[in-house]
Amino acid sequence: MFIGEYSHSIDDKSRVAIPIKFRNKLADGCVVTRGLDNCLWIYPASEWEKIASGVAELPITSKNARSFSRFILSGAVDTKLDKVGRVNLPAYLKEYAGIKNKVTVCGVYNRIEIWPEDSWNNFKKTMEDSSDEVAEKIEELGF
Repeated sequence: MFIGEYSHSIDDKSRVAIPIKFRNKLADGCVVTRGLDNCLWIYPASEWEKIASGVAELPITSKNARSFSRFILSGAVDTKLDKVGRVNLPAYLKEYAGIKNKVTVCGVYNRIEIWPEDSWNNFKKTMEDSSDEVAEKIEELGF
């Protein structure tokens, strides 16, 4: 399970260090793709297989399903951590997320999210200001 948030910088070769406590879960490779909310998602290779299989099961007759499939799968890239625990972020993914230099790396259970630092701080502030409302909506989902 991935949990926690960590501040990092992107180096001049578009690499970001993955927190040490996350690295062993990515030892067999990982997939980086576009995430929702204009962040990037990193999945361990084994978890990505489940995600991709689920997306492949969406009905091809649904325009939203086709669009979501294209969004998630076409942006995905297989990769491995380098010997010091960094992952390379392709230019098109950095552009999608608006990543320049400083990022926040977040553990979100079965995935890692990479956010531009300012976007993450804005998201946190919004959540802090509306956490009661969000909690009530989550309760409606049966949590």
